[in-house]
Amino acid sequence: MTEFGGPEALHVVEVPEVHAGPGEVRVAVRAATVNPTDVGVRSGLYARMAGTPPELPAVPGMDVSGVVDEVGPGTDGRLAVGDRVMAIVLPSGGHGAYREQVALPAASVVPAPAGVDDAAASTLPMNGLTARLALDEMTLDRGHVVAVTGAAGSFGGYLVELAKADGLTVVADASDADVELVRTLGADVVVPRGDGFAAAVREQFPDGVDGLADGALLGAAALPAVRDGGVVVTVRGYRGEDAEQELARGLRMVPVFVRDYAQNTPALERLREQAEAGEVTLRVADVVPAADAAEAHRRMEAGGVRGRLVLDLTR
Repeated sequence: MTEFGGPEALHVVEVPEVHAGPGEVRVAVRAATVNPTDVGVRSGLYARMAGTPPELPAVPGMDVSGVVDEVGPGTDGRLAVGDRVMAIVLPSGGHGAYREQVALPAASVVPAPAGVDDAAASTLPMNGLTARLALDEMTLDRGHVVAVTGAAGSFGGYLVELAKADGLTVVADASDADVELVRTLGADVVVPRGDGFAAAVREQFPDGVDGLADGALLGAAALPAVRDGGVVVTVRGYRGEDAEQELARGLRMVPVFVRDYAQNTPALERLREQAEAGEVTLRVADVVPAADAAEAHRRMEAGGVRGRLVLDLTR
């Protein structure tokens, strides 16, 4: 973007070539995933929240797959020119995933899962790491019950699958159209999505669940699903609305930010292994040329897309 705004703000621009600095590798990008967080970059929301002057042109995008084409000094030797990789990107100004090349900390880059194409590989890093971080922050034990809102989405879907792999019991929400999908992902109990979520969970688990991952941003409406003393993990910085009530019930409110795991190489490697083992499902809704990024944003914001829209940077 050369200015912030709606999807129409996205267009092809030339940006300076980058090179891998110390501890970095450069990736020739083949695919970049379109995520809801990209809207915050495109609209200028994150720049306003940070209180920083606009840094333009700005390039959105937090997920890439591609090929390492340059290795900087001081890396750990894991990666070499020619390796097929996936990576998480923390966008800033002209540094984002929607570009033909990007220089990244080597710690944010791991080999792409074997047998997976570029589009599918690009869908895993950001949402997968966010789900992994959420579960790690919950510190639940095997056999505990976790509730998931937004289970048909990418973050929620990965969280359902990773929670099952961790030995948790999962209750998840779904619309009528998504019930079978959410069951296929591994949810033990599926309840209707929406404002009745908490009551539906309590019908199945009268004492409340041990933890909640609120991917659908239900906020206060979802909190009654959680037992007193339980943990609630939120995205996009939500910290609760009624601190007195939350404190009285002993709820632990934990906003998670994927930047905290952006250089967690072991977590990213584990996601790759789980993708290869079939423990997580990489869902691609459609692949479109990068020049059609504006249309991809319109489709995503219209809703109803299951899986991720992916930009093809090779055409």
